[in-house]
Amino acid sequence: MTGTSVIRLYVDEDLGSAETLTLDRDQSHYLVNVMRIAAGTSILLFNGRDGEWHGTLSDAHKKAAQITLGEQNRPQHPEPDVWLCFAPIKKDRTDFIIEKATELGVSHLQPVFTERTQTTRVNFDRLNANAREAAEQSERLTVPDVAEPVTLPELLEHWPSDRVLIHMDETGTGAPLAQIMMNQSDRIGFLIGPAGGFAPDEISMISKHAMTVAADLGPRILRAETACVAALGVRQAIDDLPPQSP
Repeated sequence: MTGTSVIRLYVDEDLGSAETLTLDRDQSHYLVNVMRIAAGTSILLFNGRDGEWHGTLSDAHKKAAQITLGEQNRPQHPEPDVWLCFAPIKKDRTDFIIEKATELGVSHLQPVFTERTQTTRVNFDRLNANAREAAEQSERLTVPDVAEPVTLPELLEHWPSDRVLIHMDETGTGAPLAQIMMNQSDRIGFLIGPAGGFAPDEISMISKHAMTVAADLGPRILRAETACVAALGVRQAIDDLPPQSP
């Protein structure tokens, strides 16, 4: 679905009526040199706390552009509390996971190193930038948190006791994900393995954890990035269903 053509920017500053914001060098360069917008152009701003606000570029300086805020366009509202834990893959495909997970409403992104993880290097700043850009383009009011990578044992050891962790079980022993999602709240997490799947000892470790639930995504073998999108798509589809009549 395509949205408005008005540029949206995520900012750290508090947003309020009749205030002027000075953008940092990178965002100023983006507006003035990349997008080539001139003074007087309308934009939208959000910070994950104060909703979305109208703004006008009042000073198109390429190093420190200024924006004058107008009225609030949308109030802040609660968003689903869904986590995605995934094994990093090749750079462009990890970027894809971050982008699509942001579009599909994930609140927290957690890279996880497993025995078969394809890479042990994660560009934390790049992942954050990808999440921010995807939030700007998808009209979200928040940007998901991107956590520093952890190992699978660390993830399980520190997993919250009040959050279900749904792992995609390539062995075929899990129940269909749609069936599982019909009985879950927003406080959930998904765990997606690397290319080649989890190692046998990892599957045993996951299955023994008190908060894990095995789920199945169907008969076909999916790439890791496809599994992320498929799982989150099922969650969103279930979440969008109208309430059942008594």
